[in-house]
Amino acid sequence: MKILLSAVLGAMSLSACAQAPETGKAPAAPAAGTPSPKVQPAAGTPDARALAAVRALSPSAVVDHVGAAPIPGFREVVVAGQVAYASDDGKYLFVPGQGGSLFEVSTRKDLTEGALSKIRRGLVATIPAADRIIFAPENPKHRVTVFTDISCGFCRKMHSEMAEYNRQGIAVEYVAFPRAGIGSADYRQMVSVWCAHDRRKALTDAKNDRPVPARTCKTTVDQQYDVGQRAGLTGTPMVIAEDGRQIGGYVPPARMRQVLDELAAKATPAKGS
Repeated sequence: MKILLSAVLGAMSLSACAQAPETGKAPAAPAAGTPSPKVQPAAGTPDARALAAVRALSPSAVVDHVGAAPIPGFREVVVAGQVAYASDDGKYLFVPGQGGSLFEVSTRKDLTEGALSKIRRGLVATIPAADRIIFAPENPKHRVTVFTDISCGFCRKMHSEMAEYNRQGIAVEYVAFPRAGIGSADYRQMVSVWCAHDRRKALTDAKNDRPVPARTCKTTVDQQYDVGQRAGLTGTPMVIAEDGRQIGGYVPPARMRQVLDELAAKATPAKGS
């Protein structure tokens, strides 16, 4: 999935199988309280405000460089081998790369994710419920849409824990994303799954290397794959909450429930407001 400056900014790292070899992976987080002796800008300067922006989001971040950026109004910051851009006033921090994000420093809010979530929600809604493979408990507390692949290790790990996701009150609605692309062997196998009489069993069999009879029929696998690409998917699984927010690649069941509860709490106005 998309790789943010997760170890530095404290965002959730994404465990997923990429379509292509991943580059620019976030490094391990530095130990808390690690000093940054190389960078000591004069107080009140844009460089100092850029450094403060990074520290506001991650106090233990090791900043190796702060200096002029190739775009006006921003300073370039190198943190643990990755580049970010802080606005001269220190109010915003931009992390480029795949799925780059713009953070509002004072609120720690990912402004980019907020905009993308609206687009993802609309895209996901175009996939009919009847064309999803759903594993759900009675009266689920939360629902997530998961773009999945058959061969991806993280997808298989997630599926092996399906009973626990359901026990946590989470309904998982699978849609297809064959990482190897349309027409590949992976794609043909996923079409066979979606054409099976018992799609839930066929998907479980496929993820456990049990044979699934080859079938063809009219499916929306191609559409699902297209939606995944347009939604910014770079690997599987891609887990999307009901509001369109991407909450991770593979996320353990208890942690996923915690994240979904937090999102729901933020979306619910406080009493008396």
